[in-house]
Amino acid sequence: MKVNWDTLSYPEWDAHHAAATAPLQQDWAYGACMKTLGVGVLRALVEQDGAPVALAQFIVRRMVGGLANMALCSLGPVWLQPLSGADKARVYKALKQTIPLKNLRVVAFTPLEAQGPELGLSRWRRVMTGHSTVMLDLTLSMDELRAQLDKRWRHRLGGAENSELTVHRVGTNAGQYRWLLDAEMQQREQRGLHGLPLHFFDLYVPSRQQPAKTILTMRADVGRDRVAGMMFLIHGEAATYQVGWTSDAGRDLHAHNLILWKGIEELRARGVRKLDLGGVNTTRSAGIARFKMSTGGQVLTCAGTFI
Repeated sequence: MKVNWDTLSYPEWDAHHAAATAPLQQDWAYGACMKTLGVGVLRALVEQDGAPVALAQFIVRRMVGGLANMALCSLGPVWLQPLSGADKARVYKALKQTIPLKNLRVVAFTPLEAQGPELGLSRWRRVMTGHSTVMLDLTLSMDELRAQLDKRWRHRLGGAENSELTVHRVGTNAGQYRWLLDAEMQQREQRGLHGLPLHFFDLYVPSRQQPAKTILTMRADVGRDRVAGMMFLIHGEAATYQVGWTSDAGRDLHAHNLILWKGIEELRARGVRKLDLGGVNTTRSAGIARFKMSTGGQVLTCAGTFI
């Protein structure tokens, strides 16, 4: 395995990332935003016999005391072709051995893969259990996607479609979607949740020449009243559900069912092939988890974080 550190250009990285429908955390623009926020970023292309087999973007932070660096490859590496568990193990080993960091270093991986014989990390130490997420395949037709919905989810969608709700696509200027981020920050404070800093969105949205390739925000209204909203971040040919808010009126009318459905339709039109609905926690947020899993998407439980 040959590891090339920080040699790919932005367009080259984007092309590989898009073809693999890879996660947000492995998007070049995500790393560029983190750099602007003062976080270290390293990017690697791994080759086998001259052919590219993996991408890996690391977020690098100084550990307490500044004597060591912590490098995390979150939801990566991105596999560019099918590899055996043995070959993946060689990729992990090569990345860890060649990472260009001085002093003491801790290299961690959180792959978007389930635990199994082809994971390639069986001999590594797992320091954190994995999270679960729901993936929707947007290459399916709208009829096929509707057919896989849970019966109650589909019934609520039908009710929302026949209600007084109207759904609008929100513009990409910060002032047009700031209200939704403000609502998200209030939710985080009330529920003790964490997430990307507000400034990240200001950086990510204009990171490509066409903001329509980085963000989709949807809003549901009843008359002149805003009752729900949802934001997706787009990264190549994949997207991630990032922010959602609803009022009591929106909840009663099942506005989120309708917004998500309209969002799926719009994302498909923009060439998005995979939608990550985000983490599911059946203990802490059972209602949200049930909402996501009832879409009929694939529930993927990641193996965890390994060092």
